[in-house]
Amino acid sequence: MTDVSRPRIIVLSGYGINCEEETRYAFEIAGGEAEIVHINDLISGKKILMNYDIMAIPGGFSFGDDTGSGNAFANRLRNHLWNMITGFIKEDKLVIGICNGFQILVNLGLLPAIDKEYGKRQVALLHNDSAKYMDRWVDLKFEGNSPWVKGIETISLPIAHGEGKFYSDDTTLDIIEDSGLVSARYFKGEMCDYQDLISNPNGSMNEIASITDVTGRIIGMMPHPERAIHVTQLPNFQSLKESALRSGKILDEEGPGMKIFKNGVGYFDKKK
Repeated sequence: MTDVSRPRIIVLSGYGINCEEETRYAFEIAGGEAEIVHINDLISGKKILMNYDIMAIPGGFSFGDDTGSGNAFANRLRNHLWNMITGFIKEDKLVIGICNGFQILVNLGLLPAIDKEYGKRQVALLHNDSAKYMDRWVDLKFEGNSPWVKGIETISLPIAHGEGKFYSDDTTLDIIEDSGLVSARYFKGEMCDYQDLISNPNGSMNEIASITDVTGRIIGMMPHPERAIHVTQLPNFQSLKESALRSGKILDEEGPGMKIFKNGVGYFDKKK
């Protein structure tokens, strides 16, 4: 039975998306009512996008990244669901794209959507400078006014991508910066020091790890918050556990990624 007091989240699935279960679970424990929906069920009309409050596009390797990460999935959304999507984002609703989902939103032209030109591709996520797939943790500084990042200053999250280098032309980059559309940057913090890693894992311009549209309600990020919702998932968990034990403190069981999902769900408290 649907709980009308909880915001409803549609977690898109299909064609190589593989983080839908983790994303659904994260939204559920954050207090939302999340449902995994195959893109074909939206296209057929079996499910209606406007019945949800949040649209989440999880990570994975949609269509095997054969035509570029997120490109084929974005084309399927554009060709079959564009009117539905534009109607959705005109309402007071939220959208999040994580890793491959970020790539999809960029290719679809929902980010950064300068001057609200939704549908026009303005930036890119290119192959990492290392020319390697990277699976590691990063430190992030958050900024901007997006409801997704409200109250977050710095956290550490994992990445897992081969095409995560944020790129744009200089003019577009200046507009993104001046408009406050950057929501997170890579920096050398606790996790990079702990594992002796460079701060910017892919060579992103201006260390950009996450951006929003001008409303702040649409966000894309390369790091995976759904893989850091429990403290036991952190690579330095044993060290944190031992430090807490020795100091007589209770270690918080919640991981840093939960802040983002709680912000998304909490955005709708104002409507109650």
